[in-house]
Amino acid sequence: MRRSTVLATVAAVSVVLAGCGGGEAADEAEATGTEAAVTQLSLGVLPLVDLAPIYLGVEQGFFEEEGLELSFTTAQGGAAIIPSVLGGELDFGFSNPTSLILARSQGLPVKIIAPGGSSTGEVGADYGAVVVRPDSGIPDAAGLAGRRVAVNTLRNIGDTSIRESVRVAGGDPDAVEFVEMPLPDMGAALETGQVDAIWVVEPFLTSALSQGAVPVAWNWIDVSPDLMASAYFTSEEKLAQDPDLVERFAAAVARSAEYAQQNPEEARDIITTYTQIPAEVVAEVTLPGWEPEVNVDSTERLIDLALEDGLIDDEVSVEDLVAETAR
Repeated sequence: MRRSTVLATVAAVSVVLAGCGGGEAADEAEATGTEAAVTQLSLGVLPLVDLAPIYLGVEQGFFEEEGLELSFTTAQGGAAIIPSVLGGELDFGFSNPTSLILARSQGLPVKIIAPGGSSTGEVGADYGAVVVRPDSGIPDAAGLAGRRVAVNTLRNIGDTSIRESVRVAGGDPDAVEFVEMPLPDMGAALETGQVDAIWVVEPFLTSALSQGAVPVAWNWIDVSPDLMASAYFTSEEKLAQDPDLVERFAAAVARSAEYAQQNPEEARDIITTYTQIPAEVVAEVTLPGWEPEVNVDSTERLIDLALEDGLIDDEVSVEDLVAETAR
């Protein structure tokens, strides 16, 4: 998504959310009368609804209890965060699994350490879909063959999952013409006929549906009913240097995910603090599912599809991609 459509963070590209003490460190400090050490971490994020749990987790003190203080740096795409993590500018990053699969296939030492957002698994109520104009003459995903379909990034989780929807519906996935386009521009492109279909995620899905667009594919569900569509990752070097730090971060992410899943209205409220999505729109969007554990099975499905669709030449091992502690 473009930075012009969403706020990078509450006040700037990088904002520090304070925390002190935490977890076992806090208990030890209380027992000994010393101050608990606080570890400062940098996290590359995107201004998406998927990230509501981590902001809630900071607010609820889950990271503080682990002795962690986070600073957020917002990027425009998950693929852009990868070099910053591998180069050491960021400790952790947020991306989609396919970007990380492609990186791993190129020999880049990325490791998934915690889940982000997941498909709801409910047709008609997921937070991403392929939609068309009501007069398009495209009745289902098979009808996307031979049509122009907009995705935000080529050769990534969008087009590979749409190909699977076309395949499942009995169409020719190789006949789909994908067009790369920023998400905020897709609604107008669909309305003017520049493209025949668009793949949109929230809040753009709700906007498109309110303007009369019709869903023809719930592509994440066609890949896996509980598809993990985003994840947190780090470098092999960081994982080897400080596995305890990574585990504490992942533990706080897991608590945050469970809290957000159990408190959806709080999740909606916090989305308005780190994005520019109006509160009235946030009230209508479909929220992702938030799970506390990495979905290895759906990640393997994405690896299989990446290989089948030619995004990668050689199979990527899920053991190499997902940290052992997260499996």
